[in-house]
Amino acid sequence: MNRGDILARGVSDSKSLLARYLKGFTDSDHTRQAPGLPNHVAWCLGHCALTMHRAAEKLDGRPLPESDFILDSVRGDAQHYGTESVCFGSTPVPDPAAYPLLSRCVAVFDAACDRLAGAACGVPDGRLDDRVKWGAGETTLESLVLRMVFHNGTHCGQITDLRRALGVGSIFA
Repeated sequence: MNRGDILARGVSDSKSLLARYLKGFTDSDHTRQAPGLPNHVAWCLGHCALTMHRAAEKLDGRPLPESDFILDSVRGDAQHYGTESVCFGSTPVPDPAAYPLLSRCVAVFDAACDRLAGAACGVPDGRLDDRVKWGAGETTLESLVLRMVFHNGTHCGQITDLRRALGVGSIFA
Protein backbone atom coordinates (compact mmCIF):
# COMPACT_ATOMS: atom_id res chain seq x y z
CA MET A 1 0.00 0.00 0.00
CA ASN A 2 1.21 3.50 -0.76
CA ARG A 3 0.29 6.64 1.19
CA GLY A 4 -2.63 7.39 -1.14
CA ASP A 5 -4.13 3.96 -0.53
CA ILE A 6 -3.89 4.45 3.22
CA LEU A 7 -5.53 7.88 2.97
CA ALA A 8 -8.28 6.41 0.76
CA ARG A 9 -8.99 3.79 3.40
CA GLY A 10 -9.29 6.48 6.07
CA VAL A 11 -11.82 8.39 3.98
CA SER A 12 -13.81 5.21 3.31
CA ASP A 13 -13.76 4.30 6.99
CA SER A 14 -15.05 7.76 7.93
CA LYS A 15 -18.08 7.13 5.71
CA SER A 16 -19.12 3.96 7.50
CA LEU A 17 -18.31 5.31 10.95
CA LEU A 18 -20.43 8.45 10.46
CA ALA A 19 -23.30 6.41 8.98
CA ARG A 20 -23.80 4.61 12.31
CA TYR A 21 -24.81 7.90 13.93
CA LEU A 22 -27.61 8.55 11.44
CA LYS A 23 -29.70 5.72 12.90
CA GLY A 24 -33.06 7.02 14.05
CA PHE A 25 -33.09 10.22 12.00
CA THR A 26 -35.83 10.62 9.39
CA ASP A 27 -36.99 13.08 6.76
CA SER A 28 -39.11 14.72 9.46
CA ASP A 29 -36.20 15.57 11.77
CA HIS A 30 -33.01 15.67 9.70
CA THR A 31 -33.16 19.49 9.64
CA ARG A 32 -34.12 19.83 13.29
CA GLN A 33 -31.71 21.77 15.47
CA ALA A 34 -31.20 21.80 19.20
CA PRO A 35 -30.60 24.88 21.34
CA GLY A 36 -26.90 25.66 21.66
CA LEU A 37 -25.81 23.26 18.92
CA PRO A 38 -24.63 24.66 15.60
CA ASN A 39 -25.68 22.24 12.85
CA HIS A 40 -28.33 19.70 11.90
CA VAL A 41 -27.87 16.36 10.15
CA ALA A 42 -28.75 17.53 6.63
CA TRP A 43 -26.31 20.43 6.87
CA CYS A 44 -23.49 18.28 8.29
CA LEU A 45 -23.81 15.71 5.49
CA GLY A 46 -23.97 18.35 2.76
CA HIS A 47 -21.15 20.41 4.22
CA CYS A 48 -18.86 17.39 4.50
CA ALA A 49 -19.80 16.30 0.96
CA LEU A 50 -19.11 19.74 -0.50
CA THR A 51 -15.78 19.97 1.31
CA MET A 52 -14.68 16.49 0.22
CA HIS A 53 -15.61 17.23 -3.41
CA ARG A 54 -13.55 20.42 -3.27
CA ALA A 55 -10.61 18.41 -1.89
CA ALA A 56 -11.08 15.67 -4.51
CA GLU A 57 -11.02 18.33 -7.21
CA LYS A 58 -7.43 19.11 -6.17
CA LEU A 59 -6.55 15.48 -7.00
CA ASP A 60 -8.71 14.60 -9.99
CA GLY A 61 -9.40 18.00 -11.58
CA ARG A 62 -13.12 17.31 -11.95
CA PRO A 63 -15.66 19.97 -10.92
CA LEU A 64 -18.39 19.71 -8.31
CA PRO A 65 -21.12 17.30 -9.51
CA GLU A 66 -24.20 19.25 -10.55
CA SER A 67 -26.20 16.06 -10.01
CA ASP A 68 -25.79 16.69 -6.27
CA PHE A 69 -25.40 20.47 -5.96
CA ILE A 70 -27.05 23.63 -7.24
CA LEU A 71 -24.09 25.92 -7.80
CA ASP A 72 -24.07 29.30 -6.03
CA SER A 73 -27.51 28.68 -4.49
CA VAL A 74 -28.47 29.42 -0.90
CA ARG A 75 -31.24 26.83 -1.14
CA GLY A 76 -31.35 23.22 -2.22
CA ASP A 77 -34.28 20.94 -2.99
CA ALA A 78 -35.30 17.31 -2.42
CA GLN A 79 -32.44 16.07 -4.63
CA HIS A 80 -29.72 18.73 -4.40
CA TYR A 81 -27.82 20.86 -1.95
CA GLY A 82 -27.39 24.54 -2.63
CA THR A 83 -23.63 25.10 -2.44
CA GLU A 84 -24.03 28.32 -0.45
CA SER A 85 -26.38 26.62 2.03
CA VAL A 86 -23.66 24.20 3.22
CA CYS A 87 -20.42 26.07 2.53
CA PHE A 88 -17.99 27.19 5.22
CA GLY A 89 -19.63 29.96 7.23
CA SER A 90 -23.19 29.17 6.15
CA THR A 91 -25.99 28.96 8.69
CA PRO A 92 -28.26 25.90 8.67
CA VAL A 93 -31.99 26.56 8.42
CA PRO A 94 -34.64 24.25 9.89
CA ASP A 95 -36.65 24.12 6.63
CA PRO A 96 -36.66 20.54 5.26
CA ALA A 97 -37.57 21.84 1.78
CA ALA A 98 -34.21 23.66 1.60
CA TYR A 99 -32.26 20.38 1.73
CA PRO A 100 -32.44 16.95 0.12
CA LEU A 101 -34.42 14.17 1.75
CA LEU A 102 -32.39 12.22 4.30
CA SER A 103 -31.68 9.24 2.03
CA ARG A 104 -30.48 11.64 -0.66
CA CYS A 105 -28.30 13.52 1.88
CA VAL A 106 -26.66 10.21 2.73
CA ALA A 107 -26.22 9.31 -0.95
CA VAL A 108 -24.55 12.66 -1.67
CA PHE A 109 -22.24 12.25 1.33
CA ASP A 110 -21.40 8.67 0.33
CA ALA A 111 -20.65 9.71 -3.26
CA ALA A 112 -18.30 12.42 -2.04
CA CYS A 113 -16.47 9.93 0.21
CA ASP A 114 -16.20 7.50 -2.68
CA ARG A 115 -14.90 10.20 -5.01
CA LEU A 116 -12.26 11.42 -2.57
CA ALA A 117 -11.17 7.90 -1.68
CA GLY A 118 -11.01 7.00 -5.36
CA ALA A 119 -9.00 10.12 -6.15
CA ALA A 120 -6.53 9.40 -3.34
CA CYS A 121 -6.17 5.69 -4.06
CA GLY A 122 -3.04 4.97 -6.01
CA VAL A 123 -1.80 8.55 -6.11
CA PRO A 124 1.99 8.39 -6.30
CA ASP A 125 3.62 9.25 -2.99
CA GLY A 126 5.54 12.13 -4.54
CA ARG A 127 2.36 13.81 -5.77
CA LEU A 128 0.92 13.78 -2.24
CA ASP A 129 3.70 16.20 -1.31
CA ASP A 130 2.43 18.76 -3.85
CA ARG A 131 1.25 21.97 -2.25
CA VAL A 132 -2.22 23.32 -3.05
CA LYS A 133 -4.24 26.38 -2.04
CA TRP A 134 -6.90 25.64 0.55
CA GLY A 135 -8.94 28.46 1.97
CA ALA A 136 -6.67 31.35 2.87
CA GLY A 137 -3.64 29.08 3.14
CA GLU A 138 -1.75 26.29 1.54
CA THR A 139 -1.26 22.60 2.40
CA THR A 140 -0.02 19.37 0.88
CA LEU A 141 -2.42 17.01 -0.89
CA GLU A 142 -1.67 14.38 1.74
CA SER A 143 -2.54 16.74 4.59
CA LEU A 144 -5.68 17.87 2.77
CA VAL A 145 -7.05 14.33 2.41
CA LEU A 146 -6.17 13.51 6.01
CA ARG A 147 -7.87 16.73 7.07
CA MET A 148 -11.09 15.53 5.40
CA VAL A 149 -11.11 12.42 7.60
CA PHE A 150 -10.84 14.59 10.72
CA HIS A 151 -13.39 17.04 9.30
CA ASN A 152 -15.91 14.21 8.87
CA GLY A 153 -15.16 13.15 12.45
CA THR A 154 -15.76 16.65 13.76
CA HIS A 155 -19.20 16.77 12.17
CA CYS A 156 -19.93 13.22 13.29
CA GLY A 157 -19.33 14.51 16.81
CA GLN A 158 -21.86 17.28 16.18
CA ILE A 159 -24.39 14.67 15.04
CA THR A 160 -23.66 12.68 18.21
CA ASP A 161 -24.35 15.75 20.36
CA LEU A 162 -27.50 16.44 18.36
CA ARG A 163 -28.73 12.86 18.94
CA ARG A 164 -28.42 13.36 22.69
CA ALA A 165 -30.06 16.79 22.68
CA LEU A 166 -32.99 15.63 20.56
CA GLY A 167 -33.43 12.36 22.47
CA VAL A 168 -32.88 10.24 19.35
CA GLY A 169 -31.32 7.50 21.49
CA SER A 170 -28.16 5.49 21.54
CA ILE A 171 -26.79 3.82 18.43
CA PHE A 172 -25.81 0.92 20.66
CA ALA A 173 -29.33 0.11 21.86
